[in-house]
Amino acid sequence: MAESDNKFTIRLAEKGIEKAISRNDLVAVISNSESSPSTIIYVEHDGSDATAPPKVKITKGEALATAHPPDTSDAETHIVISTGSGTNKAITFYDEAVKPVLETLFPKGHGNFLIHHTESASTILDLTNDIFFPTANAGITLRIILLSGDGGVIDLVNGLLSKPCSAEYKAPLVFLIPLGTANALYHSSNAGRENTWGLSTLASEKSKPLPIFTASFSAGARLLVDEARREEELPKDPSTQHPILHGAVVCSWGMHASLVADSDTAEYRKFGIDRFKMAAKEALYPADGSPPHPYKAKVSVLKGEDWKPLKAEEHMYVLATMVSNLEKPFTISPGSKPLDDTLHLVYFGPTNGDEAMRIMGLAYQGGKHVEDPMVHYEAIDGLRIEFQGKEEDDRWRRICVDGKIVRVEKGGWVELKKEERRVLDMVVD
Repeated sequence: MAESDNKFTIRLAEKGIEKAISRNDLVAVISNSESSPSTIIYVEHDGSDATAPPKVKITKGEALATAHPPDTSDAETHIVISTGSGTNKAITFYDEAVKPVLETLFPKGHGNFLIHHTESASTILDLTNDIFFPTANAGITLRIILLSGDGGVIDLVNGLLSKPCSAEYKAPLVFLIPLGTANALYHSSNAGRENTWGLSTLASEKSKPLPIFTASFSAGARLLVDEARREEELPKDPSTQHPILHGAVVCSWGMHASLVADSDTAEYRKFGIDRFKMAAKEALYPADGSPPHPYKAKVSVLKGEDWKPLKAEEHMYVLATMVSNLEKPFTISPGSKPLDDTLHLVYFGPTNGDEAMRIMGLAYQGGKHVEDPMVHYEAIDGLRIEFQGKEEDDRWRRICVDGKIVRVEKGGWVELKKEERRVLDMVVD
């Protein structure tokens, strides 16, 4: 095996020819024995469609082993296939990519892995309540291979935190195969180190705790579901009785929350990641020619033990995040490192549509928006938004927590703080 920069060359056993493979496309090289060629698993991408899932290639050849698949004999392993995530590619990707990789990595154990297909928006929460939490709470090693977007992880987090845990609680290991629309957790925790759509983590024994936050709301807050046609009550914090949601990606109000809420329809979702840009144009350039809405509330940030209110009373973009990337090319917080347990604020005030689009365009240039004088960017410990009756229309009181939309009442509030509890571990490449 010859190495050069980010490429290495393998000699294929069946043809005796050499092939150069990017390290980012390598899933694993498994040594079979001293006398037989290694098994090499890698992916090939569709050059005409960067959003298409890669094709898995499994071959024999000469190459140094890169992985020693962990023993799964003492670990209960579940595979959750989120059938409705993103552009509905999870089932096909499991059959064509994940399953062959698991069969190769775990020739003896893969037959015991338990497979679940989501049947509704509550399937992952139901699995967590019925299976995952009791298993983890008993101190049993639990591996969850999740073919989903960020929402699947967030459902796991909220389900695992919905009950008091025992002293024996053991954080489940989550292998994220990114089949959602934006896949912020995958692109942020991976940070460009691999391009296998999470397949390389299946051969990994490395993991890190997933940093999370808790958003608490005033009593009248409601979760919007079914394209905002229905409302549901939120879970309550047992100590305060305030409605709460846990997250690991983002809590926002203003333009970002509105774009997520407005584009969360079956019609928009057909356009994949472009749905956010389409919604942005409608929000920033209203049909009546008026400027974008200036969002009104008291906004405060927590630094250490002190809450400090922002001077401005009108706002456009208020976003707190624990990740670096909201999409692969969209670097919202360049100061965030993979799973580093930091919370950053990205903020700018009211402006016109052209300026807002210009600032957001800089985020697609490696996060250069944080260098713009219009943008306020800093590490924080918490965020609080108090509406104080300043917004009559509930359209302007929508909060986004990792893609879920919460409508806060006219005089209500939301408060966000980092969560200290360790609920699950993300397996990394």
